[in-house]
Amino acid sequence: MRLLVVEDNHRLAALMAKLLAENLFAVDVVETVDEAWAALKTVDYDVVLLDLSLPDGDGTEILRSLRRTGHATRILVATARADVVGRVEALNDGADDYLVKPFSLDELLARIRALLRRPSTTAQAVLSAGRLTLDVTSLPLCVDGEVTPLPRRELGVLMLLLANQGRLVPKQKIENATYSFDSEVTPNAIEASVSRLRRRLANLDAAVTITSMRGLGYILTVPGA
Repeated sequence: MRLLVVEDNHRLAALMAKLLAENLFAVDVVETVDEAWAALKTVDYDVVLLDLSLPDGDGTEILRSLRRTGHATRILVATARADVVGRVEALNDGADDYLVKPFSLDELLARIRALLRRPSTTAQAVLSAGRLTLDVTSLPLCVDGEVTPLPRRELGVLMLLLANQGRLVPKQKIENATYSFDSEVTPNAIEASVSRLRRRLANLDAAVTITSMRGLGYILTVPGA
């Protein structure tokens, strides 16, 4: 899962990014309207954490524009604007949730997970194939009901393949979903992650197969299904 934090308070942005990374999310942080638009035009984010008071404009315009164009990304407004009129306006403009600063980081994480449980065009709450199930809100991977830890990169790859079971997932899409802008991505990083994931799933007898389409991407299938 990849999240965008739009926040010009450097300390708060760093705290949010640290929390989200520790909970296995890929995170990009920007602090202006222009930077937010540049990121949104490049990546399909699962959640956007949006401050409204930004140095070069009002985050409300980002919210309104995304909704006018039919963008389904979940948006959690996190702002110091505490008045009821402002909250109602943001929710009517298309925000999925509204959090007033200062807030607890634990509450922020809980609200993000609650948003991810809601149906959307971009994700299901629980993904499954073969003997695997993956809850995308709390990220435990289970094999026949038993929780099995995976490194964050491999978990991100598996999530995307499960969400597109039986369909080709391009390498670029995997990279976009699992690496933030400031991550160093080597030319064979995706191949290495998929190779490690294949070995782990084989050792777990997960009853799924990941097939490489040379130069294109990968497909996850269930043999015999």
